[in-house]
Amino acid sequence: MKKKGVISKIVFACIVIAFIILCFIQSPITSPVNSLWSLLPPVVAIGLALITKEVYSSLFLGIVTGGVLCMLSSTPVSVGEGESLGHGFTALFNAVVNEGIIKNLSDSWNVGILVFLVVLGIIVVLMNKAGGSRAYGEWAVRRIKTRKGASLATFALGVLIFVDDYFNCLTVGSVMRPVTDTHKVSRAKLAYLIDATAAPVCIIAPISSWAAAVSGTVEGVNGISLFIQTIPFNLYALLTILMVILISTLDVDFGPMRKHELNAKNGDLFTTGESQYPATAETPVTSKGKVIDLVLPVIILIILCVTGMIYTGGFFSGESFVNSFANCDAAYGLSIGSIGALVLIVIYFLIRRVLTFKNCMEAVPEGFKQMVPAILILTFAWALKSMTGLLEASTYVSSIVESATAVKILLPAILFVVAVGLSFATGTSWGTFGILIPIVTGVFESELAGVSAGGTIPTMVVICISACLAGAVCGDHCSPISDTTIMASTGAQCDHVNHVSTQLPYAMSVAAISFIGYLVAGFIQNVFVILGTGIVLLAAFIFIVYLINRRSKA
Repeated sequence: MKKKGVISKIVFACIVIAFIILCFIQSPITSPVNSLWSLLPPVVAIGLALITKEVYSSLFLGIVTGGVLCMLSSTPVSVGEGESLGHGFTALFNAVVNEGIIKNLSDSWNVGILVFLVVLGIIVVLMNKAGGSRAYGEWAVRRIKTRKGASLATFALGVLIFVDDYFNCLTVGSVMRPVTDTHKVSRAKLAYLIDATAAPVCIIAPISSWAAAVSGTVEGVNGISLFIQTIPFNLYALLTILMVILISTLDVDFGPMRKHELNAKNGDLFTTGESQYPATAETPVTSKGKVIDLVLPVIILIILCVTGMIYTGGFFSGESFVNSFANCDAAYGLSIGSIGALVLIVIYFLIRRVLTFKNCMEAVPEGFKQMVPAILILTFAWALKSMTGLLEASTYVSSIVESATAVKILLPAILFVVAVGLSFATGTSWGTFGILIPIVTGVFESELAGVSAGGTIPTMVVICISACLAGAVCGDHCSPISDTTIMASTGAQCDHVNHVSTQLPYAMSVAAISFIGYLVAGFIQNVFVILGTGIVLLAAFIFIVYLINRRSKA
């Protein structure tokens, strides 16, 4: 096993070195903006994380790499109209500290996400102290008898909470963690189940923050209508959901996940050591806890968070429910909803007399401490994204896509691969499809000209936009610096690098099958043929893995 670890480290190191050599070939290091150099910071961060298994230092070194590139640039790197980072060490410090950390921690969207994160941590501690989590765990153990049942129950809850991926990750993790622990499901597997039912579910849910983001990227057409048309062609999202059902039902695992699951069956839920997250007060302060003390707070949280989101979208000012989702500010809405829910939940526990006011206030710092690892990783991930933004990585990738649009028959597959790469490197799916979808509409400008006059959107356009969405979700699903991936690790309280390394073979298997599906889509624009091809290939792949697993047991 140690030999395999050494080999993998050598392979990753060679990849990073080869990438740097390619950068030198493509352009001088003094011209890093809008070149292959712009992708070096995430390559360094991701490569080091997978080699060292240490995420904080890896992300920080990726940020510093971006700052060094800005410092070495022969022309000052622009940070806005008429402003630049300056020269020399001034550029380095401005890039890393000011643009990377300070601006991200003062951004209203980011702060809103951090507020939601901390408040949810407090609510989880409150439910633990009140005995709700233990009571729910005991109730679930009596009804969920097997590991298969625990996995499928986690999947079902993930599908039900489809309005927002952040909310999904943290809520599903908090509710299902005691159940999966009881049935000896590894934390890595729980993190995968959470992650696979977050973004992949949100990207095919018409009423979600993701639908709102997509609907605003195409001008001149009904955004929600277009989004609904892309759902059957979103191969990665649909096949990921099918993958979860198949591996949960058949109890099939492969790659590093198989080792984690085998260890979990023997009582080791973490494989590489204890959780990096501080333990909550698992022992309740009262014996009066009931299942309702977990279920009701979760219901209150869901209702108020959805209400907060539609409030920010103008629902209470006359907007329709769908349009209010399309115009919502998810970070602000989740902050409003979670704070309101926290107040009501404290009042509820005081009325129930399961907690004293002192108990509730003790939960505040405990809940904050619960979320410190996630806050650190998110802050570094946002700073790393700022580095790629300063170096105009997105502009560089979009120019590559535009040069590849001559071969329209291969465009769906090309867009899928480019979207995967861009989302993986930058850690943002919204930014990825925000960049690529306008390119698609530009390529098919003549075909879309009649749509605003009442015509139908050509199938090939829908397929290409679906490929952008699918690739963006896939890259986001795989990337160590993705917000959703970090949230999934947090929800499962799983080591972040463990989650990434165990999930990667699953995500890449579905990505390979999706790529084949989009190759087929270039020739045959029929949803039954395209989706059917993907389903058959995935089923065959899982069946082969199942047979290999059975043979190894024998």
